[in-house]
Amino acid sequence: MFTASYPASFLPEEHGKGLHIRFPDSPEALTRGDDLQDAFAQAADCLSEAIAGRIARADEIPPPSKPKRGQHLISLPLHLAPKLALYLAVRERRIRNTELAKRLGVSETVVRRMLNPKHDTKSEKIQAALMTLGKRIVVSFEDAA
Repeated sequence: MFTASYPASFLPEEHGKGLHIRFPDSPEALTRGDDLQDAFAQAADCLSEAIAGRIARADEIPPPSKPKRGQHLISLPLHLAPKLALYLAVRERRIRNTELAKRLGVSETVVRRMLNPKHDTKSEKIQAALMTLGKRIVVSFEDAA
């Protein structure tokens, strides 16, 4: 099972104002926050952009590492997590967009849009595509830390 939450380190900035945020699994994902609340919001946005960029470039997506002491888990936003799941399933199965489109009975353009992190896609379409690839999305809830 793949969990779309990545560990992040929140480090005090040199002059004591704000927090520097980095993701060990995505070295390109760096940001900062004015305080802890802002840091969590900025971290989620930064992670989202880093993963969306990797999807758009057809790059490898690293699996989340186990969080170390002092790190915080940052979850992908709900609009991006299903697209990441589809992207990973397509790569795992080594299937072309045209083949997935054929299996779904849609045009290749529809599949490209489903994989486009910036395109708004109904979750039902992504779920159908995932089912075609032998995958499903499981939603869980937990207490906030």
